Amino acid sequence: MARSPLTLAASVTAALPGAGVVGVAPLTETGAGRFDSAVVRLDDGREVVVRTPTDEESAAELAAESRALRALTPGVRAVLPFAVPEVLGEVGSGTARVLVIDRLHGYRVDPAHLPKGPGVAPAIGGALAEVHALPPSIVRTDGLPVRTPEQVRDDVQRLLDRAESTRRIPDGLLQRWRRALAVDELWRFESAVVLGGATSASVLLADDDSATVTGMLDWAGLSVGDPAVDLRWLASAPTAADDVFEGYSRSSSRAPDALLRERARLYAELEFARWLVHGHEEGRNDVVADAVALLEALADGVRGDDLVPEPGVDVDVDVAAALASATRLPTSGTDATDTSMQTDAYDPAMVSLFLAAERDSRPSDERPDFGLDGLREPEEQPTAPIDMSGWVHGFDDAEAARPAAETTGSDPEAPDEDDLRGEAERASRAALRRWGASGGDDNRVGQGA
Repeated sequence: MARSPLTLAASVTAALPGAGVVGVAPLTETGAGRFDSAVVRLDDGREVVVRTPTDEESAAELAAESRALRALTPGVRAVLPFAVPEVLGEVGSGTARVLVIDRLHGYRVDPAHLPKGPGVAPAIGGALAEVHALPPSIVRTDGLPVRTPEQVRDDVQRLLDRAESTRRIPDGLLQRWRRALAVDELWRFESAVVLGGATSASVLLADDDSATVTGMLDWAGLSVGDPAVDLRWLASAPTAADDVFEGYSRSSSRAPDALLRERARLYAELEFARWLVHGHEEGRNDVVADAVALLEALADGVRGDDLVPEPGVDVDVDVAAALASATRLPTSGTDATDTSMQTDAYDPAMVSLFLAAERDSRPSDERPDFGLDGLREPEEQPTAPIDMSGWVHGFDDAEAARPAAETTGSDPEAPDEDDLRGEAERASRAALRRWGASGGDDNRVGQGA
């Protein structure tokens, strides 16, 4: 049973002894039903976020996030050019765990709605590069997972073996993945500190025209591993991918990684294999059927393509379009699973990215209910915290959808380079504002916590 905001507010006093609660509001974000959350205002003026898990799997994820946030010392946080949530209090364990963190303000952009061009997309890429530049010692010191390139490659090998054992993977797709696995150059990368499952929605942006990254969320998968894992979501944002990678490369201080994009694409495709393995091992025939349909659509789209083409071979296959084609297929229900550090289970957040395009392309009254507990189309509700009428008034409605904005264009007769760049940035910001004014769907544009 879901805990009410008032119940969550009461739990804050246990996690923060002596704190006085003067207001509370529901927090509706991209938690996919894994957590009960609320925004709480304290008598000292602070706003905090309180979260508690809904099942054992989300309990493990919340515990991992708490551990990761505590590993980020003040010195580490000072290196990052954006804010990271801080653990203010914690009580209980398992499904009774209550985690209280400070609230970070900003808005988030769903990958499917990330605009191309200068501005937001390069800024997000640059923010991920800053995370990957952190010293690995912060992870090793706290005993968090550390994976070498060889171990990452072995993980993929084991996943492919398990997926093949189901006898449901299309032959062409399995061969495509095994050919990639056999290319030594693909796995010659420098391990880095990673979030383990970041998307553009993990990044908080300033609520102005600056395209400035103000904060980063989703630290439960903090580890040392392949930086491509934090870029796999770009398979669902094909129009903005080049700009994200451009911002990432420009901000990266690490050795160049020539095949970073290819590994990111491989990881995106392998989410369907994990989905199949999950359904097979749980005895869920409906999940297996969904996974097979997704895999067959993907196989049709990438036929004749290699993830790492032979030198001199021109491949004209739109893999992003192939991944998007999988979104036209319905799915059946299953439980959400935390896979922040698991290589043998699907990641519901990643699978949902490939389903989002089909959902958003239809009128709201025709959108399908995909049936996944963690991916079900949410009821129409505001992303913003809602004042508890009769108990507290004047709660800052900072998370309301932003109004649409007018843009001004440069002279089309004689545009120079600065004009073109400025126009692209203005168009990018205007697009974000239009999405923000389109109904407050918390899976598209929303405030961070």
